[in-house]
Amino acid sequence: MPGPAPTPFKSDLALPKSTDVVVIGGGIIGVSTALELSERGLSVLLCEKGQIAGEQSSRNWGWVRISRRDPREIPLMAEALRIWDGLDARIDGNTGYRRSGILFTADTERKAAWLESWAEHLGPFDLEARMVRGGEMDALMPGHQMKVQSALYTPVDGRAEPQWAAPAIAEGARAQGATIMTNCAVRSLDFQGGKLAGVVTERGRVACSAVVVAGGAWSRLFCGNAGLQLPQLKVLNTVMRSAPVQGPEAAVWANGFAMRKRVDGGYTVAAGTENIVDLVPDSFRLGLRFLPAFQAEWRSLRFRLSGRWREEAAQARSWSPDQVTDFETCRVLDPAPSQKVLRSGWAAARRAFPVLNGVDVVQSWAGMIDVTPDAIPVISEVEHVPGLFLSTGYSGHGFGLGPAAGCLTADLVMGTKPIVDPHAFRLSRFTDGTKVRPFAGI
Repeated sequence: MPGPAPTPFKSDLALPKSTDVVVIGGGIIGVSTALELSERGLSVLLCEKGQIAGEQSSRNWGWVRISRRDPREIPLMAEALRIWDGLDARIDGNTGYRRSGILFTADTERKAAWLESWAEHLGPFDLEARMVRGGEMDALMPGHQMKVQSALYTPVDGRAEPQWAAPAIAEGARAQGATIMTNCAVRSLDFQGGKLAGVVTERGRVACSAVVVAGGAWSRLFCGNAGLQLPQLKVLNTVMRSAPVQGPEAAVWANGFAMRKRVDGGYTVAAGTENIVDLVPDSFRLGLRFLPAFQAEWRSLRFRLSGRWREEAAQARSWSPDQVTDFETCRVLDPAPSQKVLRSGWAAARRAFPVLNGVDVVQSWAGMIDVTPDAIPVISEVEHVPGLFLSTGYSGHGFGLGPAAGCLTADLVMGTKPIVDPHAFRLSRFTDGTKVRPFAGI
């Protein structure tokens, strides 16, 4: 069964010879960056090797949440919530966004205490997050049969439709003057006199003064060809959607499953914390760097040896601009979902909400999440390559962060005051002696 189909997007036809900025990647980060830069008066070319939102930007859960985030991401996500509120009007489009609240359930006193302490991080941002119990909790999750004593409820959180959002933002960027090219892979950076001077695409060279790499799971491969070591691996997450059914409006994360209401009346359901890590050559190249993350998340990770090893081992790690690249031979990364994860997540959701019993699962899919050793993104200029910027490694958090991440990336490109302090997201944290660790949750 193929992955979800994003809103069809018609490519521009003519590749410009020059532009101010080239954005590589047509996911929500890339299109949000293109929108911001175009609105500020720069000429922008966005190149996507496949289709807009063809990969993880259309395959994620659709959650727009600040709850339970790494504290380093909270300032950026607070800005994202503000931007999401006015985004549809701004782009004259429909992302499906709405505030509906999210609940993280607690089945032990220890977990409830941790969630309550996490909520204190929102104090400086005047955003509500509170523990709910008893009748209030039951009203937010009508019909549930879970044995939980409380839940963290964040009413400011919400949802949007992943198949709609990035294409709608891309149309908004084009309305502001951006050129959006699909099925147009960028093969390499172009240097003249030792300085970044443009890119080489499969359709020809484009001169520019700045490049933003927002290539998601492909960013490490692209950067490696330019001599830049980006520590990034991929994690496979499996998702399904149900037929329409009456149920809670608020999204729910509980033991064994996570689910949120869709605009079509069904639910997007996943197994919550269960992810698959395919062992590939990069797993061993980067193993020591990722060891703290593996240790922190070992309960939720399932390591396996699969066909991905052979596929990635066969990928060229360097190439010349006149060579056909893996970006062209694999336009859309469309991995098979895990049937085991599908069964366990759906069974857990049906136990928690009996109304789901007898409801059909109408589609299932998987996506590759691009992760960093500390599970927060790289939003940064590359210090030794002036004009080159990275906005990648969002570690499964990129959809909600997208609009604000695009704003911060644009701030860095233009050298203006950043929307939030970008220090935590700098690329150099992996080489400057900083202790790189993921946020210790529960």
